[in-house]
Amino acid sequence: QVQLVESGGGLVQAGGSLRLSCAASGRTFSSSTMGWFRQAPGKEREFVATINWSGSTTYYADSVKGRFTISRDNANNTVYLQMNSLKPEDTAVYYCAARFSPYGSSRSYSTYDYWGQGTQVTVSS
Repeated sequence: QVQLVESGGGLVQAGGSLRLSCAASGRTFSSSTMGWFRQAPGKEREFVATINWSGSTTYYADSVKGRFTISRDNANNTVYLQMNSLKPEDTAVYYCAARFSPYGSSRSYSTYDYWGQGTQVTVSS
C-alpha cells in the first residue's frame, strides 16, 4: 500500500506561482513513477505531468509545458509540482498518483495504482 498526501494548493492571481507537494509513505517510493493529474468541475481528470523513478525522465501536457515543473526527492519520499505563470484555466483539483508497473502509458490515469485526496488550486483573473 502507498499513502499519498498532497499539499500546497490555494488561491492565486493569474500570473502567480504555487508549488504543490505530495508526501508518500508505504511501499518503496523510489521505485515508483509519479504523476500529477487535475480535474476541473464538469470535466474529466486530465494528465498534467509525470516523472520516472530516478527523475531522469519527465513528460508534460502541452497545456502546461514551459510553465510547470515536476521533480522528486526520493530521500524524503516527496514529489513536487512547481506551477508558474498560472492561468484561470489551471483551476482544478490536483491529484498526485503512483504507479509501479512498467506497462501502459504513464500519461494515462488508468495505469496508476494509488491516488492522493487532491488539493484545490484556484487561479483568479
